[in-house]
Amino acid sequence: MAAWCHKKERLQTFSLDGIQSAKVLADKALSVDRKQLDAMLKSSYGIFSGKADKVAKLRFTPERARWVSLEDWHSEQRGAFDSDKHYLLEVPYSDDRELVMDILRHGPEVTVLDPPELRDKVAKALKAAAEMYGG
Repeated sequence: MAAWCHKKERLQTFSLDGIQSAKVLADKALSVDRKQLDAMLKSSYGIFSGKADKVAKLRFTPERARWVSLEDWHSEQRGAFDSDKHYLLEVPYSDDRELVMDILRHGPEVTVLDPPELRDKVAKALKAAAEMYGG
């Protein structure tokens, strides 16, 4: 949900399950330009909005590619099969938290090719998970 945050004095997204209380104000609601809303909500991957400033480049195994190639991760994603039938997916993002979770659900069926900081974050999460299981 997008709404004006009076504390931060800016348009912000909120998770409905994270809102602990709300109150009706006497002030009129602010009107936000559709272009501003689209720039905030549609530019980047997932619920963590903001102008996308990075592109995740992911490579899915042929086994996983047939399903992932049918998914919509983002309205501006780019995807293509390579000569080995892997699926290469590019997704714009600004905040990697939700993206990392979605990458992790594919386990060994996906490789983060770029950017290096996203690759490192996913690798650390996978290593930590393996260590929990004695790996």
